[in-house]
Amino acid sequence: MKTRIRRINRDELGQALVELSLAIVVLCVFVSGIVDFGRAIYDVQVMKNLVGEGSMMASRSSSVATTVQSVTNYAGSDINLSTQGCVIVTQVTNQGGGVYQITDQASQCAISASSKVGCLKGQGGCQSSSAVLPPAAVTALLTEPVGSSVYVTEIYYSYKTVTPIAALLKTTMPSQFYSVAYY
Repeated sequence: MKTRIRRINRDELGQALVELSLAIVVLCVFVSGIVDFGRAIYDVQVMKNLVGEGSMMASRSSSVATTVQSVTNYAGSDINLSTQGCVIVTQVTNQGGGVYQITDQASQCAISASSKVGCLKGQGGCQSSSAVLPPAAVTALLTEPVGSSVYVTEIYYSYKTVTPIAALLKTTMPSQFYSVAYY
């Protein structure tokens, strides 16, 4: 009887090692995915906070260029916008008669990105200062007196994974994040 048990244990020794190695590989992939997805969610939340703060600062500041620099500095080491991002602050003003247009814009970009709101006429070859705003922002702007402004802060961020499963995650996670706020 003892010989038979020893033979069974000896035969199953290799099987347990194979099962353990497969389980470790699957576990490592899950842990790596959790790390990268967790970082991505954190970065998106930091961006949402930054665009809200940027639009609020722009509405209280004298210069959109100062706001761009402040937002870039405020991001600090959480998300390095000075090397992996782009901050664009745009001022859209009510011109009266149902017309609104971009009157000021500033950006600081380390990556290639352009504003989804529009561009300031004459800046970078732009031909028109018309702005693209969501309906709620247009309604809010046009109900205010002539000369009132809405400030739009946009942030683009180039996300890079830190784990070795980056090639697998590229199919499920974008490489560039975008966030916008209107104030």
